[in-house]
Amino acid sequence: MADRTYLVTGGCGFIGSCFIRMILDRDPQAQVINLDLLTYAGNPANVASIEESPRYRFARVDVRDLAGLESWVEQSDVIVHFAAESHVDRSTSEAAGAFIDTNVGGTFALLEAMRRYRPEARFLQIGTDEVYGDIEAPNEPDEDALLLPSSPYSASKAAADHVALSFERTHGLDVLVSRCTNNYGPYQYPEKMIPLFITNALENIPLPLYDGGTQIRDWLRVEDHCEAILLLLGSGESGEIYNIGANQRPERTNADITKMILECLGQSESGVEVREGLRPGHDQRYAVSTQKIRSLGWMPQRDITDGIEATVRWYADHRDWWTPLKSGAYRTFYEAHYGSGASDFKTS
Repeated sequence: MADRTYLVTGGCGFIGSCFIRMILDRDPQAQVINLDLLTYAGNPANVASIEESPRYRFARVDVRDLAGLESWVEQSDVIVHFAAESHVDRSTSEAAGAFIDTNVGGTFALLEAMRRYRPEARFLQIGTDEVYGDIEAPNEPDEDALLLPSSPYSASKAAADHVALSFERTHGLDVLVSRCTNNYGPYQYPEKMIPLFITNALENIPLPLYDGGTQIRDWLRVEDHCEAILLLLGSGESGEIYNIGANQRPERTNADITKMILECLGQSESGVEVREGLRPGHDQRYAVSTQKIRSLGWMPQRDITDGIEATVRWYADHRDWWTPLKSGAYRTFYEAHYGSGASDFKTS
């Protein structure tokens, strides 16, 4: 296999770090450049296991900085763009402008750098199924479905997808887009539901379950997502969009996931704190058709029950990773969005 240099943006984040660990393990010829601004969810500990590898380089770079991208992009054969502001709750507050600035502006700057300095590279825009909006059961939108984003976050990701595809059509660049359902697994920042509920349960803090947990998400283990990315980089067609999801049968509500977490920990549901209504910008159900990527030979390997059990074990065994994260600014965020229970945080 010929040497290939992968430029990964947001590689200190949850999914990006999983992809970096996987590509270095799978491809002995691969070189990886990790560009990350190290905002709150970017954690160098996520790549600690490979930071001494001679095939790995890190640079603290803002993806919106065209000049700062130049030297890194021109060295790259493949660009995998994970870097994004990604939390719906944060996007519905005063921080909404940052989502447009980073997710749209950053995607544009990266593509423009590619157009100028490395037009022969391959570019994968990592998107989200949330761009399709609230999906009524039993529908599963395919890649040609109308986009109906509900939050500034999902709207910014929809716009970023269109910017990426416009560079393929206008400039003839090798660009493709993936749209994945909700991921879970190790190293996920504890503002997201599954790590939030696991770590709260481990600390005996209430689990804030909105609307009784009736919402439906198609949960995909992060390693299965990264396997799909590897497949698309090798077999995906330029200018195309590919949905990625577990297509769980039966579908699981947030209440189901909460119960699974508590059962894994041997805890009762008395710690669940039911909240009334839905949070702004959140949809009732997400789902996608994945026939297109499955036709390339991909399918998820990890069942949700086994995956949740493994994830609970990881967080239980890695308190040293997540305990420092649930302090300072995180506590302020938690209190603003979840209110009661924030004062129950342990300080050690």
